[in-house]
Amino acid sequence: MANTLKSGTSWSDAWQRCLAVAPEAFRDDRVLNLWGGEWRADGRALSATSPVDGGPIAGPPRLDAVAAHRAVRASLDQHRAWRHTPLEERKARVSAALDAMTEHRELLALLLVWEIGKPWRLATADVDRAIDGVRWYVEHIDRMMAGRVPLAGPVSNIASWNYPMSVLVHAVLVQALAGNAVIAKTPTDGGVSCLTLACALAAREGVPVTLVSGSGGQLSEALVRAPEIGCVSFVGGRDTGAAVATAVADLGKRHILEQEGLNAWGIWNFSDWERLTAVIPKLFDYGKQRCTAYPRFVVQRDAFDDFLAAYLPAVRTLRVGHPLAVEGPEDPYPALDFGPLINAAKAKELTDQVAEAVDRGAVPLHRGRLDEALLLSGQDTSAYVPPVTLLGPPSSSPLHHAEPFGPVDTIVLVDTEAELLAAMNASNGALVATLSTDDEATFARLAPQIRAFKVGHGVPRSRGDRDELFGGFGASWRGAFVGGELLVRAVTDGPDSSGGVGGERLPGNFPEYQLMP
Repeated sequence: MANTLKSGTSWSDAWQRCLAVAPEAFRDDRVLNLWGGEWRADGRALSATSPVDGGPIAGPPRLDAVAAHRAVRASLDQHRAWRHTPLEERKARVSAALDAMTEHRELLALLLVWEIGKPWRLATADVDRAIDGVRWYVEHIDRMMAGRVPLAGPVSNIASWNYPMSVLVHAVLVQALAGNAVIAKTPTDGGVSCLTLACALAAREGVPVTLVSGSGGQLSEALVRAPEIGCVSFVGGRDTGAAVATAVADLGKRHILEQEGLNAWGIWNFSDWERLTAVIPKLFDYGKQRCTAYPRFVVQRDAFDDFLAAYLPAVRTLRVGHPLAVEGPEDPYPALDFGPLINAAKAKELTDQVAEAVDRGAVPLHRGRLDEALLLSGQDTSAYVPPVTLLGPPSSSPLHHAEPFGPVDTIVLVDTEAELLAAMNASNGALVATLSTDDEATFARLAPQIRAFKVGHGVPRSRGDRDELFGGFGASWRGAFVGGELLVRAVTDGPDSSGGVGGERLPGNFPEYQLMP
């Protein structure tokens, strides 16, 4: 029996629901930009396709540099009024926005499925993490704002496409709760409709949100360098992040710059292989298109046979398919580990990198295959890449030193602790790392030498929620650390000025100011 699309989940179904829920933000076949408190049909709407099946979806309405500067100036006007709004009123408005998002939770998640290819379980988790996380800040914001005031200008947000709700919308609402007007740039590769709906629901409640689309070349001058901007929050790759870092350093702007790093999992004097087998499938959530994914395993050579015996059976269980393909239209959503990558271009790039690495000497230990039973008959699968595992990527390959941002694992064998540390630190700083070793003393000795912000002992680490801090090490992060009270401190001013960035010494990774936590 051929699979069919789950009832009521087509892109057309989702789009019609958007038109009904937020007609001010969606018009005919396009989304609008939001600035100056108004939804505007400006910008050149680009065509876009869904990674799920290659079909057409709404693309971003890209502004030019002149319009972007007008949007920033309008946001400053909103900021000047909002920063004097009493905290109780800000809490009420943000809470009302969260209530609206809760009401439309399933539609927000469905948009994530079509726009960025998330399986239903992960799409709903992204929405829920955003809502639940901001509710926690509403509950605790009074103590966090004690003695603090909003920044002098709005907060500018530039984020990657992979977590539109739990990263971008979460940050925007917390920044607004702290008294700032906020500007968000829609990611180039996906998520524009989900973000448009979320911002429409927030704007209705009087939260001062600006949402604009455009290329980095056109918008960066306004969103990063404009004098009206009080803080820049960036999540993305190192190349773009380096340019942003240079700009904010020159201008002395408050900043939070999260950048990629090659997160590594080390294996040294380890024997609990059943535990490792159990965790491997979880590491492939969303096809490793996460800043805290683990694409590199650094394995003690003497343990390589045991590692493979634990790793390969686990990776062979992974389910990759169409996120909405079911046997019967009323069946529950399919249980998948991941669906497509963000687009066909990324899939081709990654496939080409794998082929090149093998040509230059890497050994393919595992090559997954797409299962027709998890797809729709005849569907476009150009954005789908089944899991691949390579042993010994050559030093000339990007897979040796950079994050693949896809379902490709690389394994490096080492003989000494010095080699272990060197291989785990290949990217000069990472967000997370893990070391699996039986001996507590060995972990305590080696973990401080691993250049990652969070290091787990046999368990994966993540961004965390609420009070848990998050940051990076070395080139994976620039600026203020965030999480709990530090997220609020990053976008407010306080009395403890000591001449650092923004007039205040903030905990974080500020190499240009020699400021460390």
